[in-house]
Amino acid sequence: VQLVDSGGGGVQAGGPRGLSCLAAGTTDSQNDMVWCRQAPGKQREWAARLSRSGGTNYADPVKSRFTITRDNAKNTVDLQMNSLKPEDTAVYFCHAFHWGTFTNYWGQGTQVTVSS
Repeated sequence: VQLVDSGGGGVQAGGPRGLSCLAAGTTDSQNDMVWCRQAPGKQREWAARLSRSGGTNYADPVKSRFTITRDNAKNTVDLQMNSLKPEDTAVYFCHAFHWGTFTNYWGQGTQVTVSS
């Protein structure tokens, strides 16, 4: 399983940004997918989760602003981020938990910088 994160960059506060996680070597039925983030000087935290059954959960700081979805045609898990705030500045990582092998996989991370 290999995860490749993309889509990071700079954005003005209040604007949108979309991230994408390309999941190679696995299928959606085998994994829970999570977008996590790590701000400078802080611990990594989860932001949005998409279970293998299709259920979604969001951390309170991003609820109603972020949306996690799966694109089966592209084999990606995408994170649409709206109404971005400077405190959303972080490196965003895609994470997969594989239920068949109970293994965690991580993408390489993509930097999102929100300027005020």
